[in-house]
Amino acid sequence: MSLGTQAFRFIITGGISAVVDLGLLALFQLVFGFPVPAARTISFIAGTTTAYMINRRWTFQAEKSTKRFVAVVVLYALTFLINVGLQTLCDVLFRGWGWPEALAMVAAFVIAQGTGTTINFIVQRTMIFK
Repeated sequence: MSLGTQAFRFIITGGISAVVDLGLLALFQLVFGFPVPAARTISFIAGTTTAYMINRRWTFQAEKSTKRFVAVVVLYALTFLINVGLQTLCDVLFRGWGWPEALAMVAAFVIAQGTGTTINFIVQRTMIFK
C-alpha cells in the first residue's frame, strides 16, 4: 500500500480516535473535575486502543502479532509520556495566559495529540508495520 494511502487512513483513524480521546478528556476533566494527568491517562488509553485496533487491520493490514503488539505498547508508552507532559504543560501555560479552561484544554490537546500522532505514524510505518 502506498505511503499516501496509509497516511490518509492513519489520519482518518486518528480522527475517530481523537473523538474518543477528546470526548473522554472533556468528560473527566471538565465534568468530573479530574486533574489533567488523570483525565489524560484515561482518555489516552481509550483513544490509543481505538487507534491500534483500526490501524492494525485497516491502515497497515497486518495480521495479529504478539511482537508487533508489544512494540506498539512500548511506542504508546513513550508517546503517552510526551502526550501527557505536553498536555499538562500547555494547559498550565494557556490558563496562565488567562484562557478559558475549555479553550486551554482543547488547544493543549491539539498540540499534544499532533506531536504524538506524528511520532506514532513515523515509527509504526518505518519500524513496526514495515
